[in-house]
Amino acid sequence: MKALLALEDGTIFEGRSFTGSGRAQGEVIFNTGMTGYQEVLTDPSYVGQMVCMTYPHVGNYGVNLDDVESDRIHVEAFIVKECCKTPSNWRAKSSLPDYLTKHGILGIEGIDTRALTRHLRLHGAMRGVISTDVDDPQALVDSAKSIPSMEGLGLAMNVTCEGPYRWNGSAPEPVTLADGQYDWPGDGPRVLVYDLGIKWNILRLLAAEGLDLLVVPGDFPYESVKKVAPDAIFLSNGPGDPAALGGLKETVAQLCEEYPTAGICLGHQLLGLALGGETFKLKFGHHGINHPVKDLTTGRIEISSQNHGFCVDISRLEDIEVTHVNLNDQTLEGFAHTKKPIIAIQHHPEAGPGPHDTRSFFKRFRELLRESLGK
Repeated sequence: MKALLALEDGTIFEGRSFTGSGRAQGEVIFNTGMTGYQEVLTDPSYVGQMVCMTYPHVGNYGVNLDDVESDRIHVEAFIVKECCKTPSNWRAKSSLPDYLTKHGILGIEGIDTRALTRHLRLHGAMRGVISTDVDDPQALVDSAKSIPSMEGLGLAMNVTCEGPYRWNGSAPEPVTLADGQYDWPGDGPRVLVYDLGIKWNILRLLAAEGLDLLVVPGDFPYESVKKVAPDAIFLSNGPGDPAALGGLKETVAQLCEEYPTAGICLGHQLLGLALGGETFKLKFGHHGINHPVKDLTTGRIEISSQNHGFCVDISRLEDIEVTHVNLNDQTLEGFAHTKKPIIAIQHHPEAGPGPHDTRSFFKRFRELLRESLGK
């Protein structure tokens, strides 16, 4: 079935749908990962975006029940050069087309993904519309122009959890707070995790460090945090513009004054804002599993998994130490407070997908709690 991708600047790409008829819209970005498409699809940070995979052949190992990072697909549409309809892998439970169709997500192939990626690199990520109704391409372009820009969109609240939950080792398990209090079941440091679109592998690796976790929605207020009485705060990844989350920024500013705090991706950006920094939108973002990052504290070069369209500027702040930089464009990838127990990184140490080079961040957080809490 013929499908068109129309960008806001008037550029048209022709392909075909492998999931039936449909229409989708959002910011068009590209991901440079050769594998990991199932984790990409289920990463809540991709809400509001249509993802183009630069690797030409996608779907060859199918879809399984283990490689998911949330309870559903979050991308608005999936763009590939060629989709494999008959996967070959012992773990596969279904094909990529069946998986997307089941979740109502439009998938298109036959697009010149190389040309699309080059276009986005030259001109920046932009709004787009995909449709199998191709009678009027200009109408699709006009529709793309009317889509809200990613700047100013606070999308984290669209993907946060509905209520508090604990991580049972494989999935979220809802909990009830009696009079706002929580009976922490574990012996490890009590960590309150803000779910801003969290990937499940973050929870797996935090739990593996022996931390007692309670996960809460993004709008969980400061007063409720005090009642729950955690030892520390963890801020997750998530989608959208961090500057649009003004209320949450104020909450984070209060919390990091009182608790050891760590953040990943959107959590990193919110901590930067809460401490007085600024954020700005990158031209085409960092999306992939092969981004080199330098750890300035050790001099080590690490290959990282990344998924973000915004960056933090902390150049005017005092008492902040830059700990990591991106070697592709020298943007900020991590910082630490020199006087308070606060650490944050922009990339994804939990991988899922990607290399495991940066998993030491979770051990750093555990050591930070040991030093600041004595346990």
